[in-house]
Amino acid sequence: MDILFASAPGFDQPLAVLKHCHDRIRKQLATLEKLLPHLQKNGADAEAQKAVLAVLKYFQNAAPLHHDDEEVDLLPELQRTATGVDADLLSATLPKILQQHQQMADQWRRLEAQLSNIADGSSAVLSSDDVAQFQGLYQEHMQIEETQIAPMAMRLFNPGQMHKLGQAMQARRGINPT
Repeated sequence: MDILFASAPGFDQPLAVLKHCHDRIRKQLATLEKLLPHLQKNGADAEAQKAVLAVLKYFQNAAPLHHDDEEVDLLPELQRTATGVDADLLSATLPKILQQHQQMADQWRRLEAQLSNIADGSSAVLSSDDVAQFQGLYQEHMQIEETQIAPMAMRLFNPGQMHKLGQAMQARRGINPT
């Protein structure tokens, strides 16, 4: 676990931090997938409860911060900066990204209720359809951001914009600059 945190990029590289968040999301999505057969075989045992608590913690805390990074800072800055073909791509892509954020929040609420019951041992039911929908939406969403949005920001943002983005992300997490 220490290796994961040691390798995490600093806020002086805000786009790398966002990518690192995507990697952590993928890890949590993989845990959800592994939970499905585990719950069928073992029920809401201690191992399942521990895994569920980690998923709950991530999607209740870190994921909303990540979405705010995008909605409050990254995407508006891109809108102010992008011109021509970049502005056209952003104009076409932005509504879908924001819609996906809302869909993910809605799907999370369904999963959160199921996971909370698993966490307290009162149920071992986790909908494979809900997990699949949540995973599919997140995978599509991250692909758009990693292949279109992040490369655009990397190309268009000057060092001052990158610094401003990193500072906002850091402040959102209550981390004082060092």
